[in-house]
Amino acid sequence: MTIQARLRRNAVPAEPLNAITLLTNGHHAWTADVESEAGGLEQSPSPHDLLDSALAACTTLTLELYIRRKGWPVTDLEVSIDHVETRGTDGRVHYAIERRIRIVGDIADADRQRLLDIAGKCPIHRLLEGDTTITSKLV
Repeated sequence: MTIQARLRRNAVPAEPLNAITLLTNGHHAWTADVESEAGGLEQSPSPHDLLDSALAACTTLTLELYIRRKGWPVTDLEVSIDHVETRGTDGRVHYAIERRIRIVGDIADADRQRLLDIAGKCPIHRLLEGDTTITSKLV
């Protein structure tokens, strides 16, 4: 599936520039923005928010599918993501993600541990920990 991002810049010099970017996958549309410090209006999630939310959503959905299959009496599932971005002396970016998973329900400690293991198997988790290559070209 292709994700397309489009930003229409203001043609009128007197109007303030914005960074609202329309994203679509052909079925759904959403927007992204940047923080005000970077010149954005903060009207939509930032790209970092979108990346972190992809991990949170994937983790939640992966766990939900597993919980359903097992028939466990989980009543609430919450995944929180935080990140810290730093630069090393070599200039490389280090992106450290912390994921916290809260499970409400009458399940055994061993089952909770199994859910933590399953969280590490969500496709976005695997992608983020894997070897990703990005190829860019002008079209």
